[in-house]
Amino acid sequence: MRLRTYPDPVLMKTAAPVTVFDDELRERIAEMFTIMYEEKGVGLAAPQVGWSARVLVLNPSGARDDETEAMVVINPQLKKRWGKEVAEEGCLSFPEIYVDVERAKGVRLAWQDGDGSTYEEDLNDFRARVVQHEMDHLEGVLLYHRMSPVDRIRYRRELEELAAAAG
Repeated sequence: MRLRTYPDPVLMKTAAPVTVFDDELRERIAEMFTIMYEEKGVGLAAPQVGWSARVLVLNPSGARDDETEAMVVINPQLKKRWGKEVAEEGCLSFPEIYVDVERAKGVRLAWQDGDGSTYEEDLNDFRARVVQHEMDHLEGVLLYHRMSPVDRIRYRRELEELAAAAG
């Protein structure tokens, strides 16, 4: 696994549901956490490492030594949203690009863990934002799609450089 950056085609595809909960799945999840921490992120979705699976990992602290809020989220579903908030977001697949994105302030999330157990919980503020951002990746929705026309102009050079580096 390796981090994929825009405009890698894998980032723009809808990820497949997870149906097998085994050691291979848990190993891939552990590798995703390692990549997320190495890249200094707070969340990472499977398509960002070239894997078409409805899997995401997050740790709002971004610190390997503080995993009190770390989560493995498989086959997530947003059951409810409330409030709205605009805040700056970055993305590991768009290095050095930060744009304002409107998201729900809170969400009710249903998901499975690495063993297939099911959960439902209300998430608020930054945790809710991270989950929504990573869930976008599972649908092939990128930070690019959340950019305003002004953002696309402001970051044109960076986007062109990413495209050129991809070949």
